[in-house]
Amino acid sequence: MTVTLEELARRLDRLESQLAIRDLQHAYGYYLDKTLYSEVVDLFCADCEIVFMGGIYRGREGAERLYTRRFRETFTDGRNGPMPGFLLDHPQLQDVITLSEDGDSAKGRFRTLMQAGTHYTVKAAGEQRSRRDQWWEGGIYENEYVRENGVWKIRKLDYQPVWHADYETGWARSEQHFVVDHETYPENKVGPDELVADPHRLWPGTAVVPFHYPHPVTGEEWTQQ
Repeated sequence: MTVTLEELARRLDRLESQLAIRDLQHAYGYYLDKTLYSEVVDLFCADCEIVFMGGIYRGREGAERLYTRRFRETFTDGRNGPMPGFLLDHPQLQDVITLSEDGDSAKGRFRTLMQAGTHYTVKAAGEQRSRRDQWWEGGIYENEYVRENGVWKIRKLDYQPVWHADYETGWARSEQHFVVDHETYPENKVGPDELVADPHRLWPGTAVVPFHYPHPVTGEEWTQQ
């Protein structure tokens, strides 16, 4: 089979795009690790959308409200960057990236296994910044990306927590609910622009975060039974 230079260039572009998207999402995880919330916001395009805790944040203003106001005020007392005594490891794993036919947009699925908490010396100083001393969290990202002027950015970030667990008691005795928003912005000054009608239910429930891609062998779409 003869392959033209045009086809080879297209294949190379798609491979480079997949690598760029993977780097983009992994960079998101590293910035979030260190509570570099301004840097996180700069990964999004202007008309972005973020799904989090049963709500939807729209546009860069929504992204700034979530990361540089809600998260920053909750975890780092308003500063951009690591806060002594606060841990937030947020690795990005098991990525599956699917490019559109024209190669200028894409979807990606990533898993995270988060470890978070506040050191006992910070608590002793009266500076508790988290609702738990130490906890685990597992979740799935089903995201969308767009290439603007040759640069890949996050267009939609959809984070669905799958399970929560206190470190001491583990996941077998985890709470069977997850705190979700019930009030939108501006009534809630750091709330979402819109509420999700049916937020994802945590384990021990069996709801599966929908796959953006068909089965790679059969080509069939999977649906929840």
